[in-house]
Amino acid sequence: MKSKAFNLVIGAALLCALSPSLFAQRPTTATHIPRADIMTVFEHMGESIDQQIRVVDIGDEVNVGVGILQRIGTRTEGEEVNAIVHHRVAEIYYVLSGSGTLVTGGNIAGDIEFPASNSSVLELIGPSGARTISNGQTKTISAGDVVIIPAGVPHGFRNIQDQITYLSMRVDPDQVLPTGYEHPSLED
Repeated sequence: MKSKAFNLVIGAALLCALSPSLFAQRPTTATHIPRADIMTVFEHMGESIDQQIRVVDIGDEVNVGVGILQRIGTRTEGEEVNAIVHHRVAEIYYVLSGSGTLVTGGNIAGDIEFPASNSSVLELIGPSGARTISNGQTKTISAGDVVIIPAGVPHGFRNIQDQITYLSMRVDPDQVLPTGYEHPSLED
């Protein structure tokens, strides 16, 4: 009798542990973001430095946002760098053109949180804040480079000579970004 009860408890525990995977709705197709869409959004950036192209649900309640960003000119000289930190979203950069010195981590000062109603928080980056960092890790990045920035790591640029343009793949494990978002310039 104990064996049967034990098996029922183990079976129920396994079902509970596996149920998100068993019952979660998973995508059945891949998402293609053609170069033409990327260029359309890039052309509509105007004065903005960051535009989300799409936000895709990849299953298991995880989104991936794909955005295009451009930083122009030297943003910070010296040791201190104005930085941003995303609390729940990780980023993967793929540099398309230009170069700059990316500074990550280091000593943090000047914690300023962005309001939850800020459009950047709602559409692009999730809960985030501004920081000043010093003594961080520095790496010059340029066209063709990939950088992975975990959630919670402050990051900012200095020594951008002309510009740096990059794609950002934003891994959003809590779906704080709007699932199914598509940049307005891509709507039919």
